[in-house]
Amino acid sequence: MIMPAPFFPGSSKEYENDKPLKRQEFIDALVELGNQRYHSLHPFHKLLHNGKLSFPQVQAWALNRFYYQWSIPRKDLTLMARINDVKLRLEWRSRVIDHEGDIDGSGGIARYLQLCEKLNLDLEYVKSCKGLLPATRFAVDAYVNFVENKSLLEGIASSLTEIYAPAIHQERIAGLSKHYEWADDYALAYFKKRINQARRDVEFGREWELYNAITRSHQEAVLNADKFKNEFTAPKIKAIDFMKLLYFNAPIPELHTHSYGFHTRTGRTIIETLKMKYYENEK
Repeated sequence: MIMPAPFFPGSSKEYENDKPLKRQEFIDALVELGNQRYHSLHPFHKLLHNGKLSFPQVQAWALNRFYYQWSIPRKDLTLMARINDVKLRLEWRSRVIDHEGDIDGSGGIARYLQLCEKLNLDLEYVKSCKGLLPATRFAVDAYVNFVENKSLLEGIASSLTEIYAPAIHQERIAGLSKHYEWADDYALAYFKKRINQARRDVEFGREWELYNAITRSHQEAVLNADKFKNEFTAPKIKAIDFMKLLYFNAPIPELHTHSYGFHTRTGRTIIETLKMKYYENEK
């Protein structure tokens, strides 16, 4: 049984004597997190948006990204089940409707499947999630678990990465439209719709956090939740990076596992090899 969420995280002595950040300082700190950590900075997205990926590589990205797309309502419904405030639940419900729709086929998940359709992916296979990288499933499930187990303040804060989303959506639409023949309005409908939805969502979420995070400890908890959301898509692999093997033959420090994946036999072999070498270096 899902229990109501504690409103605030446990107290932290680290910041108990620190003054709270002023409103604009708090906003600036959230924005700076995105400037430093948001996955739009990853080299993979530069390759994608500049037309440097092969068709199978884009297919693999869309296939793995679907699990994140499909899990957003899971995350939001998990949060709603723990909210006692009816008004807050009603406000948050719009996020579920955005992705699942009022009727079957009218929401963001259906629009995302239009992208998969244009990429000639078998939609039943996509929806089955059988082609996922294990790291994709692990990272996305970690996000849902975070929302389920952390305080309400932290759970809502983890959605504040929407602050940075409109920019990457616009960059993606422009880049894909320019470089890939398949990237028409039908294929990109999800990203186009999300620009305004994300702005609306973040306006509410940000104001809610600014109003409720009244101590420095609470503010730091919000910032740490935002860091977590940014970093769950960027696990650090110390020894070897997928991008090194696949694109540059040179090291890149971070890998965003939900950004691309490989469901071919060759891809799985690469993944297993990397896992073995990673754990060897951990010993």
